[in-house]
Amino acid sequence: MNSQKNNANWLFEITPKNNFFTLNLKEVWQYRDLLTLFVKRDVVTVYKQTVLGPLWYLIQPLFTSITFTIIFNNLAGISTGSVPPFLFNLAGITIWNYFTACFTGTSNTFGANAGIFGKVYFPRIIVPISIVISNLLKFGIQFFIFIAFYIYYYLQGAPIGLSIWSLGFPVLVVLMGVLGLGLGMIISSMVTKYRDFSYLIGFGIQLLMYISAVVYPMALVQEKMPEYAWIIKYNPLAYIIESTRFMLLSVGSISVLGLLYTAVVTVVLFLVGILVFNNTEKSFIDTV
Repeated sequence: MNSQKNNANWLFEITPKNNFFTLNLKEVWQYRDLLTLFVKRDVVTVYKQTVLGPLWYLIQPLFTSITFTIIFNNLAGISTGSVPPFLFNLAGITIWNYFTACFTGTSNTFGANAGIFGKVYFPRIIVPISIVISNLLKFGIQFFIFIAFYIYYYLQGAPIGLSIWSLGFPVLVVLMGVLGLGLGMIISSMVTKYRDFSYLIGFGIQLLMYISAVVYPMALVQEKMPEYAWIIKYNPLAYIIESTRFMLLSVGSISVLGLLYTAVVTVVLFLVGILVFNNTEKSFIDTV
């Protein structure tokens, strides 16, 4: 009787998951304060003991855009049409950085948090979600820099402008974040058993960037190397980046079918990510 009475007074009951696929948003909401703490941790501790601190959020995309402008536009002669090459590159790099931050941050979820996971219970999905949210704050800072240069070039007479399509830009940001989250959860589950994946992430990200139309228009590949255009055509990231430049700079083109394809791939990868993440969290502590 006493045992039954105590059970009735419990606020939470921790039980094994009954199925592989469950997001349990209600439980995530109950731990929202912990989610907030993880977000603050991710934002504050990254550059806590550095000289320039949060300025690194601004330096990285600026120097990368300058480097790409010199190498790909000035030396290689890649044309960006009427849009200034620096602004063209900055638009692609800003949205690309959000994907890479989400993907690389979530790809080592189990290894980086093994100490916490092994001692305290909370919904493990909170950690990768916090990474996506904290990187959204970083993306906001970098996007502010893009807006500053956008206004500068606009006042200089650059033929850039916004359209009704620009209202869809937040959707592209969400797609990038969810795509990075889904891929990251899949890789994080693989890293617990196969450590080689952690060494391939850096190389894979660099390779993926060059086949995602970050530093060139998609039309350029179709024109110069049509036999390899299928690589870009079936890359969902390329459609997001190309659409970003179209929405913000009115350059290039936008493919509605390409964006629908991207949305479907994103949802599938996210669902698969949840599936393998839930399956891995049950036994990862034995292999990490």
